[in-house]
Amino acid sequence: RPREKLFEKGPQALKDYELLAILLRTGYEGKSALEVAQRILSQHSLEALFSLSIDQLKKLKGVGLSRAAIISAGYELSKRAGDGNSLHAITSITDILPVIQELRTKNREHLVALYLNARNHLIEKQTISIGSVTEGIVHPREVFSPALKLNAVHIILSHNHPSGDPSPSLDDIAITKRLIKAGKLLGIELLDHVIVSKENHYSFREDGLI
Repeated sequence: RPREKLFEKGPQALKDYELLAILLRTGYEGKSALEVAQRILSQHSLEALFSLSIDQLKKLKGVGLSRAAIISAGYELSKRAGDGNSLHAITSITDILPVIQELRTKNREHLVALYLNARNHLIEKQTISIGSVTEGIVHPREVFSPALKLNAVHIILSHNHPSGDPSPSLDDIAITKRLIKAGKLLGIELLDHVIVSKENHYSFREDGLI
């Protein structure tokens, strides 16, 4: 069964008609979703199927309006993931600050990493540590291990200063230098390290230290 196969082996192991059957969910009049999917793909290539409008899709036997909407929405999401149109590139401090806005109100220091792809689109945001950010606590492994798993090309680091002064401490500077060196060895660039307080921010890149 397609769903069980997907759970066990992942979506890449499924054939086209099995993936389509999962979107259809059920068949009709004694026909299973698999049979409906096989019939549809025997009459339409994937390219032709996804070029159909919702009105055209819903007229296919066994599809209907609800399933037509699911097929159309799924295809649109895959297109956007492929061309990056739904993603916003993070290229400057004005792009970074909205993503880390929640750090401004934290009562304890939170160290957060933004993992970006080659186009500077955000892949994932992860909290690396909570508590005082010192060179002895933050190890490059903790920052770069997720980057390797996510195939990230760039990293932006950020943490907050609950004291209200975003100026970097000696530990902040030492950590940043250490991570820059580690990133060069791994081929993963540290684009910036941003420190925020409730009202202000400090950017290592803006200050010419990265």
